[in-house]
Amino acid sequence: MSLLGKRAAAGRKLCSLVFTGCQEMLVRQLRTTVPVFKFWERDIKAEYGRERKTLPDKQMVVDGLKELKHEVGVWKDEFWNKFTKEPLFLVRPGEVDTVFQLNSEAALERWIVTADRDNSDGQSQGELVLGRHGKAVLRGTLDTTPPKDGSKQRAGYCNMRCLRPQKSFKRDGFFDWSAYTHVVLRVRGDGRSYMLNLASMGYFDLMWNDMYSFPLYTRGGPYWQVSRIPFSKFFLSSKGRIQDKQCPLMQDRITSIGITAAGVSGPFQLEIDYIGLEMDPKHDEEFAYEMYKTPSFIAGV
Repeated sequence: MSLLGKRAAAGRKLCSLVFTGCQEMLVRQLRTTVPVFKFWERDIKAEYGRERKTLPDKQMVVDGLKELKHEVGVWKDEFWNKFTKEPLFLVRPGEVDTVFQLNSEAALERWIVTADRDNSDGQSQGELVLGRHGKAVLRGTLDTTPPKDGSKQRAGYCNMRCLRPQKSFKRDGFFDWSAYTHVVLRVRGDGRSYMLNLASMGYFDLMWNDMYSFPLYTRGGPYWQVSRIPFSKFFLSSKGRIQDKQCPLMQDRITSIGITAAGVSGPFQLEIDYIGLEMDPKHDEEFAYEMYKTPSFIAGV
């Protein structure tokens, strides 16, 4: 082979090595985007100065081993449900899937009741108890008189809220209700209007306080009523203020559901049988409110 031929062969070999190296580098870069599944998840609110109690290493190991058996069992159930349950066959049109059946003391332990008296913001009080008919009863007294401290102008509320769902190893979870169209409640009220709330945690810290609400109207008397509220009817509020710019609820990132009593001073009582979900194939409304752009001096575009 001539000298020219040898140089051409060497050049082709060098080009081939460079091309192969670029391919391997590209593959390595693409492989870094593969998601890694871990039992530990970073606390997104850790940088907000939350107080944490530190324990000795030995005590942490002892406490961790005590909870290990339970957490492994929860993880086993999660793994089994992920590969054995198919949402297509679980959600049946027209049927109500019960999420909360409030008919026992154990069921009531999954709920938290707060009132303005708990924060020294008023004199309202409330409780969630098991009634004589075996159903949950949210009852108490509202007082709309604001405290005389000069800093608060409104008062009078009582709220019940479910605990946030948790995955195995103390990881925060979400309610994924994206396959449904309605929230269904069987209640027996006193004629007051309550507020049904859905807390949805967004992807940014600006959205952590987002709340979606819709009135829950009740009628007095001895008869039960079934309320069907579409997800499309819930309107957006943040820190108690209804937002000018509305957007639909993210049904796969719901952190809690709750009921609030407010507005008029006096006693209140709401009996709750269950809270469930329903998928109505005839309901095609995506969002009930206008999503228009307002001028920048009124609200951000």
